[in-house]
Amino acid sequence: MRLLLIEEDSRRCAEIRQRLASWRPDTELVVRDPVLQGALPTEFLAQGFDAVLLAGEWSGGSGLAWAKELAGRTGFAPIVLLSGRDSAAYEAIPLGVFLVAREEVAHERFTQVLAAAEHRQSFARAVWRTSVAGRDAQRFGGAFIRGYRHIRRIATGTVSDLYLGESEAAGTLVALKVARDRHVEHGELDDSFRRFLQEYAIVQRIRSPGIVQLYDLGVSDEHAWLVMEYFPAGDLRGRMRAGISVRRALFHSIAIARALEAIHHAGVLHRDLKPGNVMLRDDGSIALIDFGLSKDAALVKDVTDHGMIFGTPHYMSPEQGHGEPIDGRSDLYSLGVILFEMLAREKPYKADNPMALIYKHRKEPVPRLPEAFEPIQPILDRLLAKVPEDRFADAGEAAVALEGALRRVLIGEGVT
Repeated sequence: MRLLLIEEDSRRCAEIRQRLASWRPDTELVVRDPVLQGALPTEFLAQGFDAVLLAGEWSGGSGLAWAKELAGRTGFAPIVLLSGRDSAAYEAIPLGVFLVAREEVAHERFTQVLAAAEHRQSFARAVWRTSVAGRDAQRFGGAFIRGYRHIRRIATGTVSDLYLGESEAAGTLVALKVARDRHVEHGELDDSFRRFLQEYAIVQRIRSPGIVQLYDLGVSDEHAWLVMEYFPAGDLRGRMRAGISVRRALFHSIAIARALEAIHHAGVLHRDLKPGNVMLRDDGSIALIDFGLSKDAALVKDVTDHGMIFGTPHYMSPEQGHGEPIDGRSDLYSLGVILFEMLAREKPYKADNPMALIYKHRKEPVPRLPEAFEPIQPILDRLLAKVPEDRFADAGEAAVALEGALRRVLIGEGVT
């Protein structure tokens, strides 16, 4: 059994967890604080849960009000309202909501209600999976992906499409990256498809909060798909458009550097670090995505050929732009470009075509930050040094320097 509990009171959460442990020890209880985490996403149907338990009330919120809204979502999981008010029954029961008084949590009625909710959800799942509508909802482009509900397409790429879906197994909204075709020539997959599969292998090996979480990989005769963490807060590119404070810019830069430290330690170079590949979580933390162009030292054969140029010209190091050998310091150069863009609100180099940009990254001097950020310039000078040997030795060293700058900002020294 898997349950989602909407509750602010940690003591009440502990009581319910203890009650479940004495009844069915294998029950998984996922707790969501309605005050800190807010309302459930409008597309979410809790299909991966046997029931959703709602506290009767919390600071500034009402379980009954939530129950009314959630019960109106077609296909939403059974709702159990834990209310201390008898009057709630008159409004909750017509909605199909189970009602349990707070004091009944310690009694048999609570577990009886949960068993009934589980039975209802099990039947609803079986009907949905075998229905025409249910099968259609599990189609993502031309791929049928069992256990995932299609919500909408987020983006279209040259090789794959990105969809928003709900995972029954993960019990959450997820992003599904679906490759449209599997091209096989002479018994081998083409490079674009191999890069797609490499991304899964890389991310599964790197355990870091600064890396996107992957849930699943699937392959059929004609399609492959990655199921990954969904970021409703969007990416760093969108946040930069609205403007970022120097504190937030340094905070994000430190987090990116620490994520790069974990990646490089695993023998991987990202090679396409840019604001669009830095995702934001609701708690303000970041996660790097898109390892399809990464270079993995653990692979017997890299998926790109020597001398070929991959990446985004605005964020490429000079050596990467010229197809020369690179190491982790190339990713640090890309971090420097992002840091400059966050603070100056413009890219360090501008040109009419990619080759002109590549030339400027190698030949033009390191750009100057606005005067207000002058104390950060020495760090930027090292990140954007033309020669890798003049940059920080590794991502950990860069993170330490950025952390020092952030401390100076927090105590009001030099940067406003």
